[in-house]
Amino acid sequence: MQYNKELDARGLNCPLPILRSKKALGELDSGQVLKVLATDLGSLKDMQAFAKQTGNELLGSGETSGVYTFFLRKA
Repeated sequence: MQYNKELDARGLNCPLPILRSKKALGELDSGQVLKVLATDLGSLKDMQAFAKQTGNELLGSGETSGVYTFFLRKA
């Protein structure tokens, strides 16, 4: 998937991946995509809730070797 910015939040625990994602999305224009890498298991539910609460779109997510990848489109 194409993205405009990547955020490496590996090794950070809740709520830091969400807080850093919010900041990174603030630097993007509407419609642009942020790729987030995280290792916190809680980030699975957190990213879904974050997308709903902020109106941003969670385009997809996945997990490989304990690293969770999320793609968020800025509203």
